[in-house]
Amino acid sequence: MTKLILILAAQILIFAAVASAGDLGRTMNGKHLGPYKKEKLTHLRVFWHDSVNGSSVMIQQPVLNSSSLFGAITMMDDPLTLDVPSNSTVVGQAQGMYAAAAQGEIGFLMVMNFAFTTGKYNGSTITILGRNVVTSKVREMPVVGGSGIFRFARGYVEARTKSFDPKAGVAIVEYNCYILHY
Repeated sequence: MTKLILILAAQILIFAAVASAGDLGRTMNGKHLGPYKKEKLTHLRVFWHDSVNGSSVMIQQPVLNSSSLFGAITMMDDPLTLDVPSNSTVVGQAQGMYAAAAQGEIGFLMVMNFAFTTGKYNGSTITILGRNVVTSKVREMPVVGGSGIFRFARGYVEARTKSFDPKAGVAIVEYNCYILHY
């Protein structure tokens, strides 16, 4: 009897695969996606604490002898806190990399996830991918996705440097995140 059930189940799966083999995609009814009914806008404010040779490591030195750092690549696992002091409450990690992608200025390609570890956002992430010219007072980068509470996320972040010590390689940046999600 068990063999018969397995054979029937296999035939149904094969039939379903053959029947849909020519389709690239299909339209889904939104009510099958669970609780995704109404889009929300969430504003988060966090402080990113980057410390070269602490929470981040340069894995590629600059390729040109210039002040732009062009070609440098740094991997990071930086704490995100609720306030400027480094001993304030940690709410997550900024994990990813930044690469010096501009030759005439200090401009980075930022590729990072804000992975939240506390409160109602615990286990959720937002993904940020964009250009960050650190000499600008305010930098805007897009939110290109997310997970957990932030599934289907889109939006933007505004970054403002609060402090920077070039000798120590320590920067604290305020991130205001505006996220549309379901």
